[in-house]
Amino acid sequence: MSPTKKNIDINTIYNQLISILEARKIASTDQSYIATLYQRGLNTILKKVGEESTEFVLAAKDFEKLGLAETQNELIHESADLWFHSLVALVHLNISPDQVWQELEKRFSQSGLEEKASRRHK
Repeated sequence: MSPTKKNIDINTIYNQLISILEARKIASTDQSYIATLYQRGLNTILKKVGEESTEFVLAAKDFEKLGLAETQNELIHESADLWFHSLVALVHLNISPDQVWQELEKRFSQSGLEEKASRRHK
């Protein structure tokens, strides 16, 4: 890790974010963007996830092509937006993001090719 970067406590950030997302379920739509998304429903949230997915793909292509700090920053920004809105969707559906982490953890015990092949038999 570069000495100019501060250490990031991922668990603290994650826990704070999930707490905020849960709290926004009952927040006023006048004061919360997330509450507005929840109030408008799953289709609105999924449209946002789709939009962010597209922006992520475009930013990744720009970064690969240009490799500039500006395009890297844009890719990081769009990654954060995509992760964030994916979490909003999960919380809206009352699915704990911890379940996603558990699924990822299970995959450490097998190769990606094995995991993909196992889905064909379900």
